[in-house]
Amino acid sequence: MGDAELAVSAARAGAAIVRERYGTALARQDKGGGDFATAADLDAERAILAVLRDARPTDAVTGEEYGDSGPADADRRWLVDPLCGTLNYAAGTMLVAVNVALRAAGGTVAAVADPFTDEVFWTDGSRAAVRRAGGDEPLVPSGASRLVDVNLDPPFPNGARFRAVRLLADAGFADRFRPRVLSTSLPLTWVAAGRRAAYVTDGALALGVHGAAGAALCRAAGCVVTELDGAPLGSGIGGLVAAADADTHAALIDLIARQLADA
Repeated sequence: MGDAELAVSAARAGAAIVRERYGTALARQDKGGGDFATAADLDAERAILAVLRDARPTDAVTGEEYGDSGPADADRRWLVDPLCGTLNYAAGTMLVAVNVALRAAGGTVAAVADPFTDEVFWTDGSRAAVRRAGGDEPLVPSGASRLVDVNLDPPFPNGARFRAVRLLADAGFADRFRPRVLSTSLPLTWVAAGRRAAYVTDGALALGVHGAAGAALCRAAGCVVTELDGAPLGSGIGGLVAAADADTHAALIDLIARQLADA
């Protein structure tokens, strides 16, 4: 099995647990700062790890809930977020994602599963597609909807210079876009699929377990993906702007730049 198919299989294994446990009474594990994991997060990560370890026992893994395993110096590392949107999930809201990405010398392979639509968005590093009903459809980004998802959840590492809530209040934003607020990385799949024009968040989402899969998916689909200041991922102030096209991206970067300039 190739890496892309393995990512899809692992994401599906996690999604099955998330779907099965939805709406049930779930124990919570406090992680501090108002954050927590549910038993579904933990069980889903175990299911994903079982798939990965069975197929690639020498690879390293970094999981949201169970941390690092495997060789510390491995040149192949899987990044796993078994339930992105735990707060939504615990509140009975079906807006979550299961993220699995492989970061290796040849690039990033990734799969993002939506447990409640039975869709898996995946990339082998060059192609990007959504798998549903046993078939794959290419992802085609589009800014036509003008819908932009904005993450308002903390932390805010750029809080002194940029706050997403101020972006929503900018008259220029309202003139061109329409905001949506979901607090999960699921909208990254929607940007890649043409269902959203863009996604904006502060923090290190794109480089860690929460957003590496979605960011890789967007890039493979042809989206423009940068940090908040327009710099390549990992080289600027952090944050993430994933836009369906260059025009949408430029407009958002200009709006964000107004905050950065005023700070």
